[in-house]
Amino acid sequence: MGTTMLAERFDSRTRKVTLEELPVPVPGPGEVLIKVAFCGICQSDLSLIQGHLPSSLPVVTQGHEASGTIAALGPGVYGWAEGDRVIPSAGRPCGRCRACRRGAFTDCYDLQLMAFAYDGAWAEYHLAQAAGLTRVPDNVDMAQAALLADAVSTPFAAVVRTAQVHVGNAVGVWGVGGVGTHLVQLAKLAGGVPIIAVDLNDAALERAARLGADHTFRADDPDLHAKIHDATGGRMIDVAFDAVGIPQTVRQSIEHLDVGGVAVSVGLSEQNIDAGPFLDFNVKRKQLRGHLGYKSQDIAMLAEMLSYGRLDLSESISQIIPLEQVQDGINILANKTGNPIRVLVQP
Repeated sequence: MGTTMLAERFDSRTRKVTLEELPVPVPGPGEVLIKVAFCGICQSDLSLIQGHLPSSLPVVTQGHEASGTIAALGPGVYGWAEGDRVIPSAGRPCGRCRACRRGAFTDCYDLQLMAFAYDGAWAEYHLAQAAGLTRVPDNVDMAQAALLADAVSTPFAAVVRTAQVHVGNAVGVWGVGGVGTHLVQLAKLAGGVPIIAVDLNDAALERAARLGADHTFRADDPDLHAKIHDATGGRMIDVAFDAVGIPQTVRQSIEHLDVGGVAVSVGLSEQNIDAGPFLDFNVKRKQLRGHLGYKSQDIAMLAEMLSYGRLDLSESISQIIPLEQVQDGINILANKTGNPIRVLVQP
């Protein structure tokens, strides 16, 4: 290990992305230094660059979906060793709020997000808290493991925790890009039937069908309501996910709910939510729930699912690029070149 490392740096004042040589961090008490294997490029990374999400720091290293091996241990770290394959958590509890004071760290009200409030993993090394690590089983590919820290764990928590999808639920997914594709896969694993994917991109819909969607419909189809009615035998949708985060998609997902149906908003934007008329929403007792993030144990569950072959994320890796070409990866996601699910950075 040298004394310096290559890292991406985003300046929130100029909105410029650069590559710099920085000192390799030294782990403090309760921390580990991770040699980064892979780190994903997420839509939220792009939103930070474009100014749609606020930065907590004037300059920060981006990247929050990482896997790697432990290169050094800080004082007081137990249960881990150099060379262990791990996934760092993409957030840290603040330690000050009411939830943290009572020990409910996973329910922190002011969660410090990796790559926003502290440096992320578009770098050769990443400094992480040992308390948030997940061990990667030996038979799990490290590239797929990197996806678990957000791209898969956030949809997992949306399906299992926020929506509580269970066997027999009719499930609709609006927007089958990166997050939406994983929602399709995980809703199917949870027992949802039928799984309906809705999008404007025909290639994305074809991919959703390969990965588990029972029906695929275009969002601009004038017969969409009738097609969903027929696909569900007239009962409509029990659980709908909006993976886009714009008024049109959340409104359309709510419109196609059954009585007592639940819509879950997973996509993020600064736009306002439109849930439709009160008469339809209240009379049919519909629900709209917001969702963000996951619990650390969700990553461990997903890693075990990969290990046992219950989940296949091989098609989720659209491209792997070297750290030196991180700007190219950002452009691929921004322009949706090749309909990417995830582009991975490899330092």
